[in-house]
Amino acid sequence: MNIRNETLRGGLGLLAAVLAAAVGVTVGWIVFLEIPTTGPELVGVLLTIGLAGVAGRFGAAVVANALADYDVAEVAVEGPITRDGGRPSPIAASTGATADEIVETIDRADDDPSVDALLVTLNTPGGEVLPSDDIRRAVDRFDGVTIAHASDVCASGGYWIAAGCEEVWAHEASLVGSIGVRGSRPNASELADKLGIRYEEFAAGRFKEAGNPLSEIDDADREYLQGIVDDLYAQFVATVSEGRDLDPKDVRETEARVFLGPDAVDRGLVDDLGTSEDVESRLTERLGREQPVEIREFEPQRGLTDRLGVGVRAVAYAFGSGIAGVLAADDTAEVDLRTR
Repeated sequence: MNIRNETLRGGLGLLAAVLAAAVGVTVGWIVFLEIPTTGPELVGVLLTIGLAGVAGRFGAAVVANALADYDVAEVAVEGPITRDGGRPSPIAASTGATADEIVETIDRADDDPSVDALLVTLNTPGGEVLPSDDIRRAVDRFDGVTIAHASDVCASGGYWIAAGCEEVWAHEASLVGSIGVRGSRPNASELADKLGIRYEEFAAGRFKEAGNPLSEIDDADREYLQGIVDDLYAQFVATVSEGRDLDPKDVRETEARVFLGPDAVDRGLVDDLGTSEDVESRLTERLGREQPVEIREFEPQRGLTDRLGVGVRAVAYAFGSGIAGVLAADDTAEVDLRTR
């Protein structure tokens, strides 16, 4: 940041402070000195206060944009890709942001006039198909440079997202790929027979109950369910082929394997290998900057209720973990004493 920009930021900050003080004085004068005595006057005071609030928020947004010192938005995709963020139970905190939250974050970065590029950092084993595709579509409609950077793992749904970026980077030890679709159906029919549980089906439509774990699967059901998996796989292959400009045959020949960084480059799944600093240099080059780009991490915006809910779950989980830890420590102590 040069001296001229620092001076500009300081001047804008002073101007914002003066405007805020002026608004405060005006509202205070109206409320505390010009006390309304009639209904219309009271309405006028309330409208004035509301207008002052709107003007204040608008002014703050303008100042924030003017003072922005970043030009790249970083959005992280970590953990399983799901609608609920991979929350294992109602009282446990989620293991990552939900797909909808990530989409909202990318859209917010796209709307930010200071952001010229999007950096999607990926460390995920994959997840659900539709949530993954929602994130990929948000990346695809971003108006600017888009680069994906894989850290530890960028597999399955994670690579589905990466294929929507203009460039894909990884580390040498990153695991990239797993271009495939998996479906499963537990078969508990024999267990039900042993427990004396009888399953009676009431359904309209031949395949309405296909996949029910309490009934034995037949060849028609198996073919139907496999067909769904095959269709989703075809979509995955088409998405990667189009996004990475690869022959669909070459994509299918990966056979849903994961590859280390260098192998992923050889197969065209990754453009280049490098660290975060290397990706930053690439973004600087892509944006034509003389100075290194400034990257800001964009995180999901949660309301007060959501934040309180996460806090309560975290406290409850920590409390339970603490009790379990104490009990485990006591058990260990007893074992240690007996072995000495």
